[in-house]
Amino acid sequence: MKRIIGAVPDNMLKDIHLKLTALPNLFRDKVGEECSWSTPTFYRELRHVTTISNAEREKIMDVLDEVFNEVWDYCGRYRRPRR
Repeated sequence: MKRIIGAVPDNMLKDIHLKLTALPNLFRDKVGEECSWSTPTFYRELRHVTTISNAEREKIMDVLDEVFNEVWDYCGRYRRPRR
């Protein structure tokens, strides 16, 4: 069996799981930064969806794309190069 690529942590499953479990906090922090919200404001906005402006909606989707791309790129260390 071929080794996947480069130096990777010994426990791939643990590494990916830790990255995925950190995802909600990373998303919350980046949305808070982009929308100038504190953590309590973020959670208040979760309960009151109708108060989010169109600009905030766009920022939230931009952050979502960014966070997913970061995780995708991070996990690239475990993918075999495509031929």
